[in-house]
Amino acid sequence: MIFDEYTIKSLIRPVPDFPKPGVTFRDITPLYHSPRAMRMVADSLIQRYVESPVTHIGAIDARGFLLGAVLAYELNKPLVLLRKAGKLPADTLRESYATEYSETTLEMHRDALSGGEQVLLLDDLIATGGTFLAAARVVRQCGANVYEAAAIIDLPDLGGSRSMQDAGIPTFTLCAFAEDEQ
Repeated sequence: MIFDEYTIKSLIRPVPDFPKPGVTFRDITPLYHSPRAMRMVADSLIQRYVESPVTHIGAIDARGFLLGAVLAYELNKPLVLLRKAGKLPADTLRESYATEYSETTLEMHRDALSGGEQVLLLDDLIATGGTFLAAARVVRQCGANVYEAAAIIDLPDLGGSRSMQDAGIPTFTLCAFAEDEQ
């Protein structure tokens, strides 16, 4: 299936003033209502990583789980969950961080990685980069490497992809929205 950025972008719903005034939330749920678009997204990511040295898929809570499970299955790689605090039952590593509208903590099971792995981090979007940066710090605490951080959407006006690249984390997204773009 041929990737069509216009189709993907047309199915991402802008929700003004959510979760707080001044923030435009980019809602990917309409994308999941289109089997064609979802296949386009998944196939594009699978093709990008099928011959890469990625050893593990690191899916970020919660929308990253949707793509992470598909990629882990299709690429035959272990799935590592990076969850909000208090959601994992065993011993965890944790990292607190700020997003564009809150402060939160990300956790990963301490035994999810043992060192030397090449981890692909996945989430729905890159905004300020805080979530991906925290995920990368947790992965690196285990001695693993971040191969790349991938998302459906980049919001470059918020500076996250630039911050991640400055921190040595390569990024890949399927589309980008300017702050004033509908």
